[in-house]
Amino acid sequence: MKKDIVAYMARRLNCKQMKYEHQRHDALEKVKIIQDRLRTKQSRQKSCSDQRVCDVSFMVGERALIRVSPMKGAMRFMKKGKLRLSYVGPFEIYERVGKVAYILSLQPSLSAVHPMFHVSMLRKYHSDTCHVLNFSSVQLDKDLTYEEELLVILA
Repeated sequence: MKKDIVAYMARRLNCKQMKYEHQRHDALEKVKIIQDRLRTKQSRQKSCSDQRVCDVSFMVGERALIRVSPMKGAMRFMKKGKLRLSYVGPFEIYERVGKVAYILSLQPSLSAVHPMFHVSMLRKYHSDTCHVLNFSSVQLDKDLTYEEELLVILA
C-alpha cells in the first residue's frame, strides 16, 4: 500500500516538483496586473477629486464663517445636538498668513479661541440685504416692550 502511494505521488506534479521558472513567471505577471489596476484606480480617484476641489482665497477685509467641529456631547456656541451650529460668524479677515492661513478679528467673547485659521475651516460669507431687519419703525417702551401691529388677516 505504501509503495502504491509513493508511486502515485511520484507521477503527480505538485508545488515542490514545479519548475522555478514557471512559479516566478506567474508571480511577476500577477504583480504587473496588480500595479496596472492600482494605477487606473489612482488616476480615476485623482480625476474625481480634482473636479470637487476649488481653491478658496480671501481678501483682507472680507467676511468669513468659521466651521465648528461637530463633537458629540460638546456644547459649544450655545447649541447642543441637532440644533448645533456648523458655522459661526461672520468675522472680518484681518491678515493673510502664508498661502492657506488667515487671522480673523474675533469678538471679545471668543478671546479663548486662537485667531488663526486654515482655509479649510473657513467659508465665504455672502451677505443678503433681505435678511436685515429694519427696527426704525418699532417704538420701544422703557421696559423694552413694544406693541405689535397687524398687517394682514389670513382667513
